[in-house]
Amino acid sequence: MKIIKLEPKKFSEKIFQMKGISKKAVEEHLKLYQGYVNKYNEIQEKLSQLTDDDYSKANQTYSLIRELKLELSFAWGGVINHEIYFGHLGGNGKTPAGVLLKQIKKDFGSFEAYKKDLKATGISARGWVWTAWNEKEKRLFNYLGDAQNTFPVWYAKPILALDVYEHAYFMDFGSNRGNYIDVFFENLNWQVVEENFKKICCCQCGENCHCEDCQC
Repeated sequence: MKIIKLEPKKFSEKIFQMKGISKKAVEEHLKLYQGYVNKYNEIQEKLSQLTDDDYSKANQTYSLIRELKLELSFAWGGVINHEIYFGHLGGNGKTPAGVLLKQIKKDFGSFEAYKKDLKATGISARGWVWTAWNEKEKRLFNYLGDAQNTFPVWYAKPILALDVYEHAYFMDFGSNRGNYIDVFFENLNWQVVEENFKKICCCQCGENCHCEDCQC
């Protein structure tokens, strides 16, 4: 297996100055992100060292290759989910604009209905919530995962990620996950989310694309 070593991303300093989410909580959270980067690199190394005997013993109940492949997906999810999450935090909340807001209104009826759906999905999840663009249906939707690598949805490309593991909020909010989600909204940088959306939906159409009419 070819090894592609990851390096942790540097995020905006504004994530250490958020309203309602303490610097200490963010610092501890980033240590977990670093851990996922480290484990992803470590597991790649172990996969590259598998022997013919290891391959011959592959089976679905337990085998070394099964364990490494499974944990690689968990570590990769931990890296990417956190990079989306921290990448769009440190903003001033408010509301999205442009093609993203237009698409949200088309797919959810209103921005308020979108927020209600995302919050309820977040309270229902055990690990993560994403807003994603469904390439096949050409619409935005919210879905959940109970771990870093559970419940993949085919043709779905996330543009927003909300971490609802207890470590994301317990230090500042205790068991009040709903309050944490409200504060998450208050610290979102919607410009970053819109850029994520454009990269996915408008990649072949340019900046003036209206994604509900997009043919790419």
